[in-house]
Amino acid sequence: MRTLLVSGLLLLAWAAPAQAATCKAPEYPGEGYFTSLTATKVSCSTASRFVVKYYKCRTKTGPTGRCVKRVDGYSCTETRHSIPTEINGKVTCKKGSRRIVHTYQQNT
Repeated sequence: MRTLLVSGLLLLAWAAPAQAATCKAPEYPGEGYFTSLTATKVSCSTASRFVVKYYKCRTKTGPTGRCVKRVDGYSCTETRHSIPTEINGKVTCKKGSRRIVHTYQQNT
């Protein structure tokens, strides 16, 4: 009976969805800042390095550019709200069950 109970608890723990970790956002490489960073099934250090790589992809064609390719195998979608002086963006990147979500504010 005890073995069955332990097995059941382990199964529940395994089947539970992974919790997203709230991570400390890295320094923003340009004019602006990262406002949030969360990681699911990825370490915070990996997520932190990743968002800087995504920034470099996004700004390769200029400060208002977009990243249209995979970065480190992650597929990303971005939504933006802009005014003439700034961009506020939310980026969601997925690679299998791994997920990195970050938001940023960039001066234009």
